[in-house]
Amino acid sequence: MTSSSTSSCLTPHALARRARIYAVSIFAAVLAAALALGCHPANSARGVVDNFIDQYYVAINLKAAEPFCTGLALDKIHQEMKLTAGQKIDVNTRKPVVHYKLKAERDGTDHVEFLFRATIDVPDGGSFERNWMITARKDSAAWKVSNFGEYE
Repeated sequence: MTSSSTSSCLTPHALARRARIYAVSIFAAVLAAALALGCHPANSARGVVDNFIDQYYVAINLKAAEPFCTGLALDKIHQEMKLTAGQKIDVNTRKPVVHYKLKAERDGTDHVEFLFRATIDVPDGGSFERNWMITARKDSAAWKVSNFGEYE
């Protein structure tokens, strides 16, 4: 036998092990690439805006959205808390499924404006789209949402 024919003679167990190692390596590489492209540092303008969106629009949790806000955005959150006082939102509440995509980003000297296009799917109620304009501002050492609004 030549050396090339002996190196290709692997047991079925060894071949299966190599296949598993290869598959895990590919999965890890794809996962690392996805995380690198899709995640934003928590204390970046985009990271804070994503956290705000997750709490305010997706989880419908005003109290959890509050720490991400300052200024006018915080005033809007407090006003909405007053308007919805006594309205319980919990696991039994039919919450919409929210998908959103960044459409535009504009950097200012001390703030960043983001425009998102959202699709909101309401269980047994259809779906609709909205634009969200969200501004993040550096508030001392941390980024905070300073204003937000939505329109068709």
